[in-house]
Amino acid sequence: MIELIFMACLATNPVECEERRMHYVDVSLMQCVMAAQPQLAKWTETHPGWQVGRWKCSYPRTAEKA
Repeated sequence: MIELIFMACLATNPVECEERRMHYVDVSLMQCVMAAQPQLAKWTETHPGWQVGRWKCSYPRTAEKA
């Protein structure tokens, strides 16, 4: 599994940001990178008032061992 991790900030208050994640199954990191901009554009269309800042593709975080 690969995650597309991005920061979404309110357009009216750009310092108010949230980390968001989209999960992909059976794709490589390169496929995630190639698909990221169109996916983020779709997300922005369905979330008016939010802007996407930086983004990256990564493997999901694993739970830290105690």
